[in-house]
Amino acid sequence: MTTSQAPADQALEAHAVELLERLVRHDTVNPPGNERAAQEELAADLQEAGFEVTLVGRTEERPNLVARLRGHADGPVLGLLSHVDTVPAKPHEWRHDPWCGEVIDGELWGRGAVDMKSQTAAEVAAGLALAREGWRPARGDLLIISVVDEEVGGTDGAIWICEHHPDLVRCDYLLNEGAGALMPSGDERLYGVCVAEKGVHRFRISTRGTAGHASNPRLGDNALLKLAPLIARLGERQPPYDVTEGPARFLAELGLDPADPEGAVATLRERDPLLALLVEPALGITFAPTMAAGSGSINVIPSDAHVDVDCRTPPGVGEERVRERIAEALGPDGYEVEILERVVGNASPVDTPLMDVLRGWVEREDPGARAVPVVLPAFTDSRTFRAAFPDCVAYGFFPMPNSTLYEVWPRIHAPDERVDVRDVGAAARCYRDVARELLG
Repeated sequence: MTTSQAPADQALEAHAVELLERLVRHDTVNPPGNERAAQEELAADLQEAGFEVTLVGRTEERPNLVARLRGHADGPVLGLLSHVDTVPAKPHEWRHDPWCGEVIDGELWGRGAVDMKSQTAAEVAAGLALAREGWRPARGDLLIISVVDEEVGGTDGAIWICEHHPDLVRCDYLLNEGAGALMPSGDERLYGVCVAEKGVHRFRISTRGTAGHASNPRLGDNALLKLAPLIARLGERQPPYDVTEGPARFLAELGLDPADPEGAVATLRERDPLLALLVEPALGITFAPTMAAGSGSINVIPSDAHVDVDCRTPPGVGEERVRERIAEALGPDGYEVEILERVVGNASPVDTPLMDVLRGWVEREDPGARAVPVVLPAFTDSRTFRAAFPDCVAYGFFPMPNSTLYEVWPRIHAPDERVDVRDVGAAARCYRDVARELLG
């Protein structure tokens, strides 16, 4: 891995870290968000450097930021996307103030340090460095997009701006959150590039019985007892795999056969159990029972009971396949199914000019390492951009050569969130270099 840095790279890292310190010190916990002050600071810096800056939102208190650096000729538009809202933090659970924004032993602490103000800072620092040195795209435009409201669904953020101001944010290529932490696998160093995100088809399983007095259980027909074995089956019988392009390519990159996903997972479990644990959910539909209810009173045998299930679906998989997989797990009878929420996941192609650029950057930055396509079991604002602009190639990539995925993942939405400052610098270099290579 490359360790020495040119003076320009050192300055870029220092600036990105300073931006992150400032961003973390803004309490943008959503709800309510309160993102305006942070967005205005970023807007002022970008405008001073020569970007055309727009602040626009559904409400005045929560503006989205779009900054454009125009090129010399027509060409592709590269968008660098992030969000500045965060989930809550309970200070008493932290070793340091969640909004301190301090560097301690080489790590910057605070809510949003990983998810995802670090990427905001790296993207903005990269754009500012390019603009201040006089660079302009030879072809196309560079967009920096900082949105609000991602943590509770994006209604005021990506969804709103793509619907109401599509021409502001329309782009051909997009880099966002979703992957990039180092994945050690045997002797290899792998960096995931998120090419797709799963959808959700959350559902409710209900059972019916006859109410009765709980003092004599045999007088009623307890719906909760009918539900219990169904919950157990949902935990015991995860559906067969439905492998899509992204995870198929990932398995192939590991030398495993995507046509035999069961065998591939079994091999990976022996070779690298931690990596297998993270990879397997991307291969198909998953069921996670999370909320159950029966009687509203402890002394009444319930006549109905239900369990709500968080169901995540591969890109392109819809309700028909979900219902097939439910029936396979539970059998055909004895319950009712209600789909509570439907969001079909989507994906971008794996083989694109943007992927070529990212692969080349990883190979130069960390000789011997490889960039590989991955699928995120959750979802990000990339899903919204793919849906709004079907030709947009949207990837998640925040390279972290100094932190493994196994170290980073537990810090997201958790106490003691922090990021290695060297990774903030690496990401800023990546976004700067990708913009130069892709746009000229």
